[in-house]
Amino acid sequence: MAKHEAIAAGQGGAQTTRRSPAEPDHSHEMPRIRLTRGRLVASLVFVVSTVLFLYFVLPKLLGLQKTWNQLQHGNPWWFGVAFVFTLLSFVAYVWLFRAVFVRGTTRIGWSESYQITMAGLAATRLFAAGGAGGIVLQVWALRRAGLGSRTVACRTVAFLVLLYGVYMAALVIDGMGLYLGVFPGSAPFAITVVPAIFGAVVIALALAMALVPGDLERLVARWTTGGHLGGRIARRLAAFPATAATGVRTALDFVRTGDAALLGTIGWWALNIAVLWACFHAFGKPPPLAVIVMAYFVGMLGNLLPLPGGIGGVDGGMIGACTAFGVHVELAVVAVLAYRAFSFWLPTLPGAIAYLQLRRTVHRWQAREAPSYSLT
Repeated sequence: MAKHEAIAAGQGGAQTTRRSPAEPDHSHEMPRIRLTRGRLVASLVFVVSTVLFLYFVLPKLLGLQKTWNQLQHGNPWWFGVAFVFTLLSFVAYVWLFRAVFVRGTTRIGWSESYQITMAGLAATRLFAAGGAGGIVLQVWALRRAGLGSRTVACRTVAFLVLLYGVYMAALVIDGMGLYLGVFPGSAPFAITVVPAIFGAVVIALALAMALVPGDLERLVARWTTGGHLGGRIARRLAAFPATAATGVRTALDFVRTGDAALLGTIGWWALNIAVLWACFHAFGKPPPLAVIVMAYFVGMLGNLLPLPGGIGGVDGGMIGACTAFGVHVELAVVAVLAYRAFSFWLPTLPGAIAYLQLRRTVHRWQAREAPSYSLT
């Protein structure tokens, strides 16, 4: 892992920048989302109206008059199990974060890791950016912790490759396993083979990215000598695939060595699926586990929609996938809505608190730094 990061960090020459004591350092400012009053009101109206639709209007449209009563009278023991699984999923996510980003001597302890990950999860759920809000916040905190920009970029790519690599692998294995009859459960082509093909294509593209030379930027710089505009553009364009390739190779090294990061990413997905499984138990007999896994991952594709936390898209996707697998629609609705209450709403308050704690942590880091700050 260190070898790949060293190659990435060496691209483009020295990058240390010193600022004048009188020069304001805007790079330390907390990343903010610019919200006008109108945008804020519109976001709140969207979230509230979507929740009202999902929990009140949708059941009536489907003729499920007793759905709300079922939500209120689900088995509390299984709700407790879902709550425990939710907490453990956060532990797995912090574990994954530390396994990828916290290596060697660093100022990021367990408390800081918790703040960064929980604040990132809250940002992912509250802002309609396809998960980018949490990544931006995470990158910002890591840079403020003293990690170099190339190291942060490389490890962020590795983090995403590990996280979504397991996701894509699950689509392939579970989808084809259901379709071929290896796993019990019905197997509609559209939500087994099609997602499996999608997952295989994404995995192939990621592996192809690993073949890009780690020193691509240096090679392009050698080919485009001089300071003309075309050469500068070519060098800038080469920086992204070179860093991405280094990140993919770093992720593959984690997998080859059986690093703890792999446990973290598997634990994150497995525990989230376990929450949905427990919610099914709270209201009746759950479908086969392979069906729950596939419905979960197909529904999570709704996060690609430009909606805060995928709200509406994920819920509808999971409910639709469950019913396509033959799950009774009323059971699917109450189980998914209960699951989303745990997965979406439960992290929001502690995530907002972690955001405020992270601001104080970064201010403390700044107070301990020398007046002259190195960006690498």
